[in-house]
Amino acid sequence: MTSMSRARVARRIAAGAAYGGGGIGLAGAAAVGLVVAEVQLARRRVGVGTPTRVPNAQGLYGGTLPTAADPPLRLMMLGDSTAAGQGVHRAGQTPGALLASGLAAVAERPVRLGSVAQPGACSDDLDRQVALVLADPGRVPDICVIMVGANDVTHRMPATRSVRHLSGAVRRLRTAGAEVVVGTCPDLGTIERVRQPLRWLARRASRQLAAAQTIGVVEQGGRTVSLGDLLGPEFAQNPRELFGPDNYHPSAEGYATAAMAVLPSVCAALGLWPAEEEHPDALRREGFLPVARAAAEAASEAGTEVAAAMPTGPRGPRGPWGPWALLKRRRRHRVPEAEPTPSPSEQAG
Repeated sequence: MTSMSRARVARRIAAGAAYGGGGIGLAGAAAVGLVVAEVQLARRRVGVGTPTRVPNAQGLYGGTLPTAADPPLRLMMLGDSTAAGQGVHRAGQTPGALLASGLAAVAERPVRLGSVAQPGACSDDLDRQVALVLADPGRVPDICVIMVGANDVTHRMPATRSVRHLSGAVRRLRTAGAEVVVGTCPDLGTIERVRQPLRWLARRASRQLAAAQTIGVVEQGGRTVSLGDLLGPEFAQNPRELFGPDNYHPSAEGYATAAMAVLPSVCAALGLWPAEEEHPDALRREGFLPVARAAAEAASEAGTEVAAAMPTGPRGPRGPWGPWALLKRRRRHRVPEAEPTPSPSEQAG
């Protein structure tokens, strides 16, 4: 599928989500139905060997910084098993811990990490998760990172429904005052043990959903980062290193790759990235594009950020051809593994 075709499909899905439509499926539900037997076979092949216990990474990061007495930034993880860190054994290997330690280093300020992410969750679970996050109006996170979408594809959730739930979650979090960065649906077409034609359908569905997610998120004031790297080209080239023992969830190295892609956008959302980095760089093929086109390009290239641009009207960023967005290919920075600092009560115990 070309970038322009993907942009048209993504716009149709996002419009259906916004206006209550529900008839557009992921890559054609009828086509997916033709390979039900292959899906069942793939499910027996992947998902074996996953650690049943997700490490608890919640806590304070950067507690030994000279500024440790300052109020910590609040970072909250929402989404599915990818956001929770399923597949690794240590808290410091989870994406939340990696992002919290990286953010603390950039901000030179402690970061308090929380998580409501739920392994196995689809986008419709975000309603519940956001309610938990906003239960205390006095403790709204400074920034929320959402990683969701893979289960929507494997459970054949209509894309309009998926995007509707994600857009609603972003809208509620932004209205409450939190910045939001969404890691869009990873490329499921590179799971090693999934055969054709399911692999092709999975890739197409993943990219369609990622592009539509981007439109929905940007129009609600959030920003997205394509997580194609999570199950994308780097995984296809080196699956033994970057996949975990179940051949489905990422390994520690895989989560580090994802965290490197998301951290610059998290910092930029909080105004912590160098000002010169915020200007589009033509040499990196960055620039202002209609949001649907930016979404389609981001879905095809992992690690690409899309954020709203040119806010000129009451309905948000608009240009001569509709909503516009800034597409960025930010430089990645290695994120060191770190463990949370125990609270005084934990140390006493």
